[in-house]
Amino acid sequence: MSAPVFLAEAGGSSDGATASGLAGYPAGSLYVLDGAEGRHAGVVQRRGVGEHVDVVDGDGLRLRCVIELVEAAQVSLRVEEVVQEPAPDVVVTLVQALAKGDRDEMAIEAATEVGADAVVPWQAERSIVVWRGDRAAKSRARWLATVRAATKQARRARLPRVDVAIDTRGLVERTREVVASGGAVIVLHEEASAPLAEVTLPVPASEDGSRAGRAPEVLVVVGPEGGISDREVEALTEAGALTARLGPHVLRTSTAGPVAIALLVQRLGRWDGTPA
Repeated sequence: MSAPVFLAEAGGSSDGATASGLAGYPAGSLYVLDGAEGRHAGVVQRRGVGEHVDVVDGDGLRLRCVIELVEAAQVSLRVEEVVQEPAPDVVVTLVQALAKGDRDEMAIEAATEVGADAVVPWQAERSIVVWRGDRAAKSRARWLATVRAATKQARRARLPRVDVAIDTRGLVERTREVVASGGAVIVLHEEASAPLAEVTLPVPASEDGSRAGRAPEVLVVVGPEGGISDREVEALTEAGALTARLGPHVLRTSTAGPVAIALLVQRLGRWDGTPA
């Protein structure tokens, strides 16, 4: 079984030193997991001496550790190995329309587990839910917490970015920018003629010397319960987006995004190797 993952908080300590991240913790050093994550490990999960755990910084750095001491909400870890996982060659982003209940949160949770690199809340024309004022801040905070928990569940070292909510005008502008920079925007639509499996994906950064390390982005756009309006589809396709269908069945807004992300990351080769 893979080791459980805990996200590092700024300001951990190592043999008397302090650091804002994990870069200063080589193999053999001591890392103290405290705060909310330390309490979760020591009190909630009741982890014990000798167990293996991973600590990640959310940006690809992973410390493989063994527990040396548990003192309530403070867990002392001996670092056995330091692993730097590479950044994605193609950034896969889920643009999820706001949906009633918790369907949008269900979508970003599963999308994070299968490999999304970022999520964008979209205030679509037919979204019943509206993010304004305090509700917008509280709702985005829930999305951040959902993505964080899903990252740990999936044992990921990279924490997907959660953007601020955008409306359709903002999404059209984002589409133009992504397409102009060599990326792709795919609008999932039941009436599309092309299947997602046949959509041309951007050339990965590692294979395109002209990008100077800048990874292209793929936006996957999923509408709300009532679907994407014809006006939205027209505006997005005029900006350079492509429409695609997943298959013969119409999926819920909570399901379509994760399924599409899973198919795309498989095409990009992320599921072909061994776990990090």
